[in-house]
Amino acid sequence: MVFPRPEWEKFRERIAALPMSAQWWKRIFLGNAMDVEMDATGRVLVSPELREAAGIAKDTMLLGMGNHFELWDKATYDAQEAKAMQGEMPDVFKDFSF
Repeated sequence: MVFPRPEWEKFRERIAALPMSAQWWKRIFLGNAMDVEMDATGRVLVSPELREAAGIAKDTMLLGMGNHFELWDKATYDAQEAKAMQGEMPDVFKDFSF
C-alpha cells in the first residue's frame, strides 16, 4: 500500500492501537514502512526489499483506492482480478446503484 503522509498517519495510529494479539501484524505493517520521495519526473523508487515482499517482478499496476494506493505486480493483479470476476459479486453490492 502507498499512503499520502496524512493518510499514513491515520493508518499508523489505527495499527498502533491494536491489541498485543496482533503484535506480529503491527511489526509487519509498521516495521516495513518507509518514506519515499518522488524524483523530478514524478517517479518513485520502490526499494528492492519492498518489491520482493510484494512479489513485484517487472510490470506493475497502481490502483487508486480512495485514501491510499495499492501497488501490484501486474501478472498477480490480473490473476486475482480474473479469479474475483469468476465468483459471485459480494452481497454488499446487491443494493448498490451504479
